[in-house]
Amino acid sequence: MASVSTLIPPSISSLTLATTPLPLPPISSPNTVRSKLQFHYSFKIPFDRDKGRWTVSKRRYRRWAASTNHVDEHSDTTREAEEEVEEHISRATLIWRAIKLPMYSVALVPLTVGTAAAFLQAGLFSARRYFVLLFSSVLIITWLNLSRTGTLITAYALLISGFMGLAWASAEAGNIRSILLLACAIICGYIYQCPPFRLSYKGLGEPLCFSAFGPFATSAFYLMQSTRSEMHHLPLTGTVLSASLLVGFTTSLILFCSHFHQVAGDLSVGKMSPLVRIGNRTGSRVVKVAVGTLYFLLLVLCLSQALPLTCLFLCALTLPIGKLVVRYVEENHNDNAKIFMAKYYCVRLHALFGVALAAGLVGARTVTERYVPKPLFP
Repeated sequence: MASVSTLIPPSISSLTLATTPLPLPPISSPNTVRSKLQFHYSFKIPFDRDKGRWTVSKRRYRRWAASTNHVDEHSDTTREAEEEVEEHISRATLIWRAIKLPMYSVALVPLTVGTAAAFLQAGLFSARRYFVLLFSSVLIITWLNLSRTGTLITAYALLISGFMGLAWASAEAGNIRSILLLACAIICGYIYQCPPFRLSYKGLGEPLCFSAFGPFATSAFYLMQSTRSEMHHLPLTGTVLSASLLVGFTTSLILFCSHFHQVAGDLSVGKMSPLVRIGNRTGSRVVKVAVGTLYFLLLVLCLSQALPLTCLFLCALTLPIGKLVVRYVEENHNDNAKIFMAKYYCVRLHALFGVALAAGLVGARTVTERYVPKPLFP
């Protein structure tokens, strides 16, 4: 019987039988890009039927490439692939992303808390004025978000429209201090984001955010519930100022947590955000201290009767979401694929805490009419 080797043709027997790894699929393969990016970012990549390819932003593709070490971030292959997947997102989609719908709680919460403080002080509430102020505030926030893109004409049109609504509400309330306070809030937003100031690049976003949405906006919305009648004139009280401090605190926490996944990008453009200066690990500790400080301030303000005890009871119900924010940031502060969600957890804390605070102010007036805040300024 012939040996096995004699049955193998010489052209084949001379080949080595060692297996070699199969080459990776092309980097532009739709299946590869889709599966990898869905694994890292857990979102569906839109399929461009006209182009016949999966589309994803250049920034997210670069993050995937760097995190998986699949290709060098600065290699020619990466740049070619980026060119393939970058600019297939419509302008409408980019504008929708810039609008950031969940972030509009920062317009709702100061208005609701300020209105609740006015109801506590004098039993005043104008639904028409409330919704005009809400709509105008949404326009202002949209201006602030769109001023980061190239749609400046639309952004400033929204700013003007929003300010006109605020001015109308201030005139109807007959309180000039309210529009001055809101003007200060808008100025804070302008110098934070817009040229030539761009103080966000100096790491001053958090104090500006605190001032704009806390003492300025919340106090202004409180004053806008007053009327021209002397009997319904609202003075600034320790209660509304205390509530505004808590609102500003939770709003600033959203901004702080939004920096975690942007450290590399901020550093590359010279934006010295707090997390660029202190790093993500220290930043996670700051979040833990900040959340603890929020509830400690709540306790102190309620025990000192600056805020009614109903606020303490209702706001304490938000402790689980506060713990969630702390735990999530501690566990994921170095994972860019996950830590971007931290700001949305902060939005939930901000919204729930604000609703609880407003409900506590309304409840104090509803349950007992004996709670009357002392005016700081007549």
